[in-house]
Amino acid sequence: MFRAPALAAAMMLAALPALGENRIDGQRPDAPALAAYGALPVGVRTIEIVDEGRVNIVAIDPAAPKPDPLPTYDRALTVEVWYPAAEGATGETSFPALIRDGKTTVTLHGRAMRDAAPGTGRWPLVIVSHGYPGNRYLLSHLAENIASKGYVVASIDHRDSTYEDRTAFGSTLYNRPFDQLFTLNEMERLGGDPASFLNGIVDPSNTGLVGYSMGGYGAVITAGGGVTQTSVDYAWGTPHGTLAVHLSGSESHATMPDPRFRTVIAFAPWGLTRAFWDAETLKGVKLPILYVAGSVDDVSGYSPGVRTMWEASTGVDRALLTFDNANHNAAAPYPAPAEGREVDPDLGFAPFDHYADPVWDTVRMNNIAQHFATAWLDAHLKGDAEATTYLELVPNANEGVWAMNEDGTPKPEHTHWKGFQNRTAKGLRYETLKARE
Repeated sequence: MFRAPALAAAMMLAALPALGENRIDGQRPDAPALAAYGALPVGVRTIEIVDEGRVNIVAIDPAAPKPDPLPTYDRALTVEVWYPAAEGATGETSFPALIRDGKTTVTLHGRAMRDAAPGTGRWPLVIVSHGYPGNRYLLSHLAENIASKGYVVASIDHRDSTYEDRTAFGSTLYNRPFDQLFTLNEMERLGGDPASFLNGIVDPSNTGLVGYSMGGYGAVITAGGGVTQTSVDYAWGTPHGTLAVHLSGSESHATMPDPRFRTVIAFAPWGLTRAFWDAETLKGVKLPILYVAGSVDDVSGYSPGVRTMWEASTGVDRALLTFDNANHNAAAPYPAPAEGREVDPDLGFAPFDHYADPVWDTVRMNNIAQHFATAWLDAHLKGDAEATTYLELVPNANEGVWAMNEDGTPKPEHTHWKGFQNRTAKGLRYETLKARE
């Protein structure tokens, strides 16, 4: 008489991911509504692009006289591209990735199908920029999720900033905005190339930019927030003041933002607490921007820090999503791989710490990020009026009131966050500010 339950249990286990799989596509039962994957199958491919003649910051000796001309090189970048795939497409859904120790390769599992045939349609573009160090997979949970909703997503491996090739920090400071813009240019070129899988499916004139930590630093510059003279002069920064190319008010920075960029999502953008921006330079941000932060971020700071940046970006409508008591890893990285749980003797800490938060569950944070990114991008890149209703919230989720009629319609006093199940919008704040004239 126990055979039927035993068979049912075996079938249930067979339907679940294998124990120990490093999955990036987790969906908790309490995930907010827009975190769910979209209706489109997703493909993923790797491309290589080369920016010829970029200034070679690593080759400049700060202790020697400033070279004239500055040395240049061909800067090669690896980019992972997620895109809506054709119906019935197939492909491998696991992929290898190096983790924070720079030595261990793990297998990650998602839903995107390797080298799947692209579907039809022309989709907005989203460019993703990782932290220092990081790699193009760090925000892969978000990339494949939004691709399933009708976006082409290009995530960059920033040379000199990845787990295996970290070099002088000045390269990261100098190159992030240039990498972001060059990737946009290349996606536009490939989108018009009959030989490319991207031909006809990407709309580069309608692009969003997502950056985390140093990627967020670059995104703020790309959005028009030029840096301060103080940061240009740092001896530990870029050699011989080469960061002046991004100086607020300079002729070289005046071209930012490129009109193809329409909006930005900046997770824990680094730099305010190191005086890379101030109230005056942040007035230069010209793109609607969603800042995402942990309230106890001890890397980028909160107040002062990311919250200060949100307050000071007075030239645009902007929002701030805060995870109360979360640190620097709030919402951006995928869940920590199982292989990174032991302390690495070279790092002095477990790679786990690079991905996880001591207070918040990573899958929970990822789902919330997927929800808000979907609403924000749909509103700003697709003009979706329904998406904006998910962004019209009482600022402190803890103060929201759940009051529903028996037929499921809200009562007048209902102020619980839209898209969140009862009792699940806790520990979060979503605040908005309008541009000042």
